[in-house]
Amino acid sequence: MSPSPEQGHDEHDEGYTGPAVLTVDGRDVPVHVRLDARHEPQDGRLHWFGRMSLGDGSAEPALLAALTGGGALELRTGGGRAAARVGDQDPWGRYRVTGVGAPPYAVDEPALDED
Repeated sequence: MSPSPEQGHDEHDEGYTGPAVLTVDGRDVPVHVRLDARHEPQDGRLHWFGRMSLGDGSAEPALLAALTGGGALELRTGGGRAAARVGDQDPWGRYRVTGVGAPPYAVDEPALDED
């Protein structure tokens, strides 16, 4: 699905790029994400992944505490929500974010047309 330009996304991108909220042990942290998803044929499930930047440096201690303590994380956008795992930080300060199953943004159902 291509996000609509009204949401502030490039109409030619797949996945989702834009604002999101990361819930860390019940605390909402505004973030900006760039996400995509792929079907993994080995396990038959949808895996979503991307990078996230924190909107505010004050959120980083809560995020790091949740990462080291195994806290519950959820990522949500206007199109959905999903349990998330946050990983490494890249040289630009963005965190890797991943999940399995329905991604935290709306996706179109695949076409099952028969020829």
